[in-house]
Formats: sequence, C-alpha cells, structure tokens
Amino acid sequence: MADGLEPVLEVEGLRVRFGATEAVRGAGLLVRRGETHCLVGESGCGKSVTALAVMGLLAKGAVRTEGRIRFQGQDISGLGDRALGRLRGDRIGMIFQEPMTSLNPAYTIGSQMTEVYRRHRGGSRAAAAERAAALLGRVGMANPGLRLGQFPHQLSGGLRQRVMIAMALLCGPELLIADEPTTALDVTVQAGILRLLAGLQAEMGLALLLITHDLGVVARVAQRVSVMYAGQVIESAPAGALFAAPTHPYTRGLLASVPVPGRQRRDEPLGSIPGTVPRMPVGFVGCGFRDRCPSAMPDCAVEVPLRHRSPDHAYLCRLDA
Repeated sequence: MADGLEPVLEVEGLRVRFGATEAVRGAGLLVRRGETHCLVGESGCGKSVTALAVMGLLAKGAVRTEGRIRFQGQDISGLGDRALGRLRGDRIGMIFQEPMTSLNPAYTIGSQMTEVYRRHRGGSRAAAAERAAALLGRVGMANPGLRLGQFPHQLSGGLRQRVMIAMALLCGPELLIADEPTTALDVTVQAGILRLLAGLQAEMGLALLLITHDLGVVARVAQRVSVMYAGQVIESAPAGALFAAPTHPYTRGLLASVPVPGRQRRDEPLGSIPGTVPRMPVGFVGCGFRDRCPSAMPDCAVEVPLRHRSPDHAYLCRLDA
C-alpha cells in the first residue's frame, strides 16, 4: 500500500491490564483507507483485547493504562462512553468473534438491525427496515425481507455471520474491525465470507482491520500484516515482504507451521513452536518470546529495541535481519 493513503486508525503505545496481568504491552498499529491490515498471532496474544480497547468495549476488570488511539486524526483515547457510543456502529463498525452468540436470541434480526440504524441515523422504523433489507441483500442473503422477521436460531452460522457484517456496515463506517470473522465456519462458507469482505471493502473504500490466526486467510487478503505475541506487535510489514522474508523468530515459526502445497512432502512433518503463550505480569522486561525462542540470548532479558529491515518493515528483536 502506498504511504500516501490517509491513516484511518493509529494506535500508539497501547497498554491494557487485567489485575496483575498485562494483556497488551505497548502495541501500535496503523491502518490506512482502503487497506486490509491483518493482525495475526496465537490465541491469547492480545489481538481481540486490542480491538476492544479501540472500540471502548473492554470487559469489566480490564483497564487501559497507557496509549493513544487516533481515528481520522482525532484522538479518541480520552472520550467517554457516550462519545464513543456515537462512533461505534456509525463511523467504526465491528464484526465480533462469535456469530453464534453475538446476536441476541430474544429479538428478530430486523429489530436488532433497525435499532442500530435508528440510533445513529434516526428516521422511521420503515426506513430503517428498508435500509437493513438492502444491506442483507448486499451481503448476498436471499429474501432479505423474510430474514428480517427471523430469529438468530433460524439461521445457519454462515448466514448469521452475514447478518453481523451487514449490521456493521449499516451506517457506512470508515473503519471495519473484523475479529476472527470465519471462526467455526466450514471452508466453503469461509471462502465466501472472505470474498464478500474483500468486495465490500473495495467498493466502499473501507479501512479493514482483520484479526485472525489463519495465515492462509492472511495470504489471500492482506496488504499489511502485524504479528502480535504476548501483548506486543513484534513484527509489521507489507504482506508480500513478511511472507518472503519473515524476520522475528516467532513469525518464522508461525510460517513454518503452515503447509505449502507443492513444496511440502506428504510425509514431512510441519514446523511447530514449543510451549504456550505466557501470561505477562505487569512490569515484565525483555522479549516475551525468549522462553520459546531457539535463538534466545542473555540480552533478551533486557529491553528489546525496535529495528527496521526496511522503512516499512519493523521488528522487535535483537537478531539482525
């Protein structure tokens, strides 16, 4: 992506703690208009917490202790819940992680969608229902008027995910955050959802922050990739550069664990990363990956510098590129 594209979301030095555990430790992101920026890493690395911090939807007990969040050049870090509520669902849309549980089972699809639209745009129920039906049609649902009268349990997982996408796009947001939008969906439905998101993003000029642990998905859709581990963005680069020349040992380990058709022999074992993602205590210093890293050295126990392989390819490691 060209550097001249307008930044839509800028996150700098974000820190979020849950009691004595720091789930996000100085994370930074830059998402530009028209760009698909993928945030990747294992479960427990802080990806969803980062997205929820941007939205101002952190769970009870979670505290954002530091960090600046700018949206369209405006610092929204200090906004109260009422002001953030005017942005959420309007200029910033979010597709939550679980389509099976993100919709309220007690209300019809239509009542949930029209509530979102009327909250931000006003107007009559009829106008809101017309807009909702138009969006359901736009995301590829047949008989959208009929779907408005149905309850979530009457829809398949793939259809519920399309409802979540339509709801996130109801008010024409500039930024769409999609948190694992294809989790628990079968392969054919997953491919359809990804094509749908890519088409809508190109059509509407959205900035799309896509959170996933599926590097196959990343390879198909991303222009830029940020790799997250133990609450930090440990490598960030254009997608082509990251896949061609991963620099951080964790990124290399992730890519080594993905089968490559035509290169991987059927009897050849996949790569793996020993151990699990640790819980990071507040005040932890050094590289969070050092206990799992085959290249760890004594200096990894002190503060790790941010280094650059190229002007737009940064990584958090003591190893030379």
